[in-house]
Amino acid sequence: MSLKKNTRMSVFISPVQDSLSAFLAGKSYSKIVVLADNNTKRLCYPLLKPFLPRHSLIVVKSGEENKNLATCEQIWLEMTRLELDRHALMINLGGGVAGDMGGFCAATYKRGIDFIQIPTTLLSQVDASVGGKLGIDFHGFKNHIGVFTLPEAVLIDPVFLKTLPYRELRSGFAEVIKHCLIRDADQWNEIRFNELEEQNLEELIAHSVAIKKKVVEEDPTEKGLRKILNFGHTLGHAIETYFLDKGKDRLFHGEAIAAGMICEAFISFNRNWIDERALIQIEEYIFSLYGKVKLKTEQIPAIIALTQQDKKNRGREVRFSVLDKIGSCKFDVTVGKKEMEKALAYYIG
Repeated sequence: MSLKKNTRMSVFISPVQDSLSAFLAGKSYSKIVVLADNNTKRLCYPLLKPFLPRHSLIVVKSGEENKNLATCEQIWLEMTRLELDRHALMINLGGGVAGDMGGFCAATYKRGIDFIQIPTTLLSQVDASVGGKLGIDFHGFKNHIGVFTLPEAVLIDPVFLKTLPYRELRSGFAEVIKHCLIRDADQWNEIRFNELEEQNLEELIAHSVAIKKKVVEEDPTEKGLRKILNFGHTLGHAIETYFLDKGKDRLFHGEAIAAGMICEAFISFNRNWIDERALIQIEEYIFSLYGKVKLKTEQIPAIIALTQQDKKNRGREVRFSVLDKIGSCKFDVTVGKKEMEKALAYYIG
């Protein structure tokens, strides 16, 4: 199935045993399959398994580098071997990679079967699992192949966050920062005075989900308003893609988006849409949490070249979503090469 006509999303933030039981009640799926990666199989699947009816398990390798067509082929082959029909259910248990790729495989297998997301990382709970964007990377370009298809439900349980290392939590928190900056100035002024360890993550998950859910329901296929959710992502995705094959220097998604938010806040400042005080607030808080990505001036042209593949673009115009004030965001803002160079140079310092 392509995008469902019903654009209302069912998102539950509660113990997974409760939300899963409520979701499955009265349904009669022909078969149920759980997709996990090698990490979530070990750390998260044991928390879910006791509450599942009879099911099969498909396990893939973890990591962004495995979010590709080769892994999809492995998943589709296993779904075929299990003889899943169009009345089956896929449960995607994992972070953004598992949710994006598992949802993509479910949405395209036999033209679409039902799937639900059970996100296990902060990044996927506050952002990736909500909204029906599904896809895979292709020849180094992030989420280059994909579809819009809503899951039947998103089941969020903060208990899974206990399985995460600090760097994963910090990566996900970048999307919390983004949601505050584009939509809630008051919440931004709450979080920016606290370290990550001092944040109430359960409340912030609900806050981010509410923001994203409202935006997505107004614009499910990203024709307009939904583009604001890409603040920090034009240069952020380009930075992330540039470092994708850099081994130990590879960046987590949120680390790259944090850098992108500083760069794109500078573009807002450069256009007199935010003042210097707001820019300094943003960069000081983000630098305090994430440090600085080790960018070099000679890398700027290659990073800018990668923005040509951004999905918001129109023709040769690279289009950004940038702040017009703290708590508000413009979209479809055309930004030229010189302005991008200036923003990246500002970040490098």
